[in-house]
Amino acid sequence: MSSRAERIEQRLREALAPTALSIRDDSHKHAGHEGARDGRGHFAVELVSAAFAGKLPLARHRMVYAALDEMMTTDIHALQIRALSPDEAPNGNAP
Repeated sequence: MSSRAERIEQRLREALAPTALSIRDDSHKHAGHEGARDGRGHFAVELVSAAFAGKLPLARHRMVYAALDEMMTTDIHALQIRALSPDEAPNGNAP
């Protein structure tokens, strides 16, 4: 995993205490893309957290963005998010 993905993981774990977390770096698929030219990456995250219980999808996404903070402007160009509460996840913890 790249150091950027490791930082994403660390921030999400600290802020949201996920029971399951998956991070995929898709940056290689976007080489030459306008947003990738400045070195920022394309990532997909899937996470299950009790913090999402009772929250609408927009609120969940905002929680993820808040956890990543300045990485959204310095390291991440595009972020695909799948955020589930434990009762929405298969087996309660798998993204």
